[in-house]
Amino acid sequence: MPVTDEAIDKIKAMIVSGELRPGERLPKEADLAERLGLSRSSLREAVKALSLIRVLDVRQGDGTYVTSLEPTLLLDALGFVVEFHQDDTVLDFLEVRRILEPAATAMAAQRMSDAQIDALREVLDRLPDEPGLDELIANDLEFHQRIAAGAGNTVLCSLIEGLSGPTTRARIWRGVTEEGAVGRTREQHRAILDAIAGRRPDLAAAWAAVHVAGVEDWLRGTLGSAESVLPPMP
Repeated sequence: MPVTDEAIDKIKAMIVSGELRPGERLPKEADLAERLGLSRSSLREAVKALSLIRVLDVRQGDGTYVTSLEPTLLLDALGFVVEFHQDDTVLDFLEVRRILEPAATAMAAQRMSDAQIDALREVLDRLPDEPGLDELIANDLEFHQRIAAGAGNTVLCSLIEGLSGPTTRARIWRGVTEEGAVGRTREQHRAILDAIAGRRPDLAAAWAAVHVAGVEDWLRGTLGSAESVLPPMP
């Protein structure tokens, strides 16, 4: 095992065992390196790696702390990974969305308050008849984010938001290039909203599955054509 990986595992073991708790400061570098039987250089590399995935928080001049370890914080790294993937790999992320979003939408139909549903309706009402690209992107993201949050499960919400990068890019490019796609998206968003407002989780899940599957099917066809590279997000 590489020395840095060994250092990461040892720090992780301290956190899992409760020896280091969320919000707690790590011992001084020299002391911790000696306790774990590591060189200071390998310990530094481990700390650097764990800070990138939000397990540790390095505060200049103050020390290194264990973060809150909340799922929303730790899963931020997922979005970072997702952004590196394009084209046919996006299909893998869309497949995962097709599994997760119907479940989240069904939960939202059971758990969202009336006020949250009213706010979701306002999101759709704000979109003009002929939206610009920026308006379309912002509205689509907010609609899906509110539903994910309305499911009442922070882990599920974080996973869905982490997948929003390249899949959003695919959804928006479909709206720009495929005739009638924006209108269908509007109709499906309304159908999802109506199912949530009607407290019909099965119907809400079905519409969410149709909604994501439509983008997935379009992308499969697009990637089979000569012009298969999706443009970057504006």
